[in-house]
Amino acid sequence: MKFNKETLILGFALFALFFGAGNLILPPALGFFAGSQWYLVAIGFILSAVGLPLLGIVAHARLQGSILDFGNRVSPVFSLIFSILIYLISISLPAPRTAAVTHEIAVEPFFEVGGLFTSIIYFTLVLFFVIKRSQVINNIGKYLTPTILVLLLVVIVKSLFPGYSQMKEPETTFPVLSGFFEGYQTFDAIAALVVGGVILISVKLKRTVEPRELQVTVTTAAVLAGLALLIVYSGLIYTGARVNGEFSQDISRVQLLSGISILNLGNFGGVALALLVTLACFTTAVGIVTGTADFMATTIKKPGTYPFTVVVACVLGVIMGAFSVNQIIDIALPVLMVIYPLTIILILLNVLPERYRSRRVMRSVVLVTVILSLPDVLKIYFTEEQLQSLLQWVPLSSYNLGWVLPAIITFTVVNLLEYYWENKTLPQK
Repeated sequence: MKFNKETLILGFALFALFFGAGNLILPPALGFFAGSQWYLVAIGFILSAVGLPLLGIVAHARLQGSILDFGNRVSPVFSLIFSILIYLISISLPAPRTAAVTHEIAVEPFFEVGGLFTSIIYFTLVLFFVIKRSQVINNIGKYLTPTILVLLLVVIVKSLFPGYSQMKEPETTFPVLSGFFEGYQTFDAIAALVVGGVILISVKLKRTVEPRELQVTVTTAAVLAGLALLIVYSGLIYTGARVNGEFSQDISRVQLLSGISILNLGNFGGVALALLVTLACFTTAVGIVTGTADFMATTIKKPGTYPFTVVVACVLGVIMGAFSVNQIIDIALPVLMVIYPLTIILILLNVLPERYRSRRVMRSVVLVTVILSLPDVLKIYFTEEQLQSLLQWVPLSSYNLGWVLPAIITFTVVNLLEYYWENKTLPQK
């Protein structure tokens, strides 16, 4: 791997594009309930919240195209529909949610203004930041990420010193699994498909680069981002564990994060948290809007497509960002329950060697994944008692992972059948 200034800036930018408000709020709560078993939940969380996004960027570096290349082998029509859904979801829900979270945590406690006002200011800044495409990644990697990391490290390092109450007994039953499923809820696999293309295009805009060098550069940047995420997540989980004797067990995730900030930084804690949440949300919104505009520009290939898409995405962000965080999550959940498993499957298949992901294999696994994801959607509208006769036949369905084992079995069986057919048709010596 080749480490230089370019890969360092790219790695920093990738970290910031992945590290949104959810990534900041989830880990401390995990550690809080895990107590002395904090390192076990950290292992599970890192596997899903770092491993999956990292594989997504590695797959992008190998394919060196756009998000369309992830599903083209299934079908060009499927790939186009999947890609459009990913970007529609991203600019309609996760991007506006960053504005809503910023308002609720960083603005509302200090200023008496409505969510719509915050959303207008927020996406106006996103517009100015994104409109000059060549400088997006450079500005994030050079300026925004170091600020985020400094604030995070100040909070984390303070927790290493004594002065807290003794840790309470763990309340987490299966710590590694709990960490894994919590990391799964970051939905960063989708982010990998969106921001992976942003990173590739950013490198190509700066200089002419050979395919092999581009793959090494992007993969190295992904490893750097992964290491940074690993350190930060582990630190936040440990911080949550250290303070689990300081707060009541019914504290919310946001209240816990706020309490940790004030406990570690005193009067400056509230301001530091507001700044940290704002920057974490802002970089995520920048990545989503940039990725969507890049996709439209490379797909339509007409002058002015990029700035037009940026403006439309920001206007949509203003409208949706005026809703509360809970309202946005309620709208997003049914679609995400189908799209997210499909995203994970496409990432994993495209990381595998060529011989294990034929067109037939990819089509079969994708079809099974979509079908077995539907019970997770039904659980949003029906109780588990109403769906009991269906769910009892689907392993891991209680964890919203009913598609996992069928997908693995389908992948294995179809590959074995293809191996058998291939050898059966070979001429006998």
